[in-house]
Amino acid sequence: MSGIAQWWDGVELWVAGLPFVPQVALTLGVLVPLAGLAAAGLDRLVGLAIGAGRDDAAAPVHSGSTVEDHR
Repeated sequence: MSGIAQWWDGVELWVAGLPFVPQVALTLGVLVPLAGLAAAGLDRLVGLAIGAGRDDAAAPVHSGSTVEDHR
């Protein structure tokens, strides 16, 4: 087993040995920021991928009309 796998097994066993409330707190404290970073990174990548194929990427999406214009 590699050094990283042994380290991860040690961390996993340590977390599994904690009482429930500290397990949840530690898991949320690590997973929520990681999930947020992953979501922001994917959002950025998708935005770049979508914008890369468009010549009018800076053009507004809406027509500029308002609700009052249609009354």
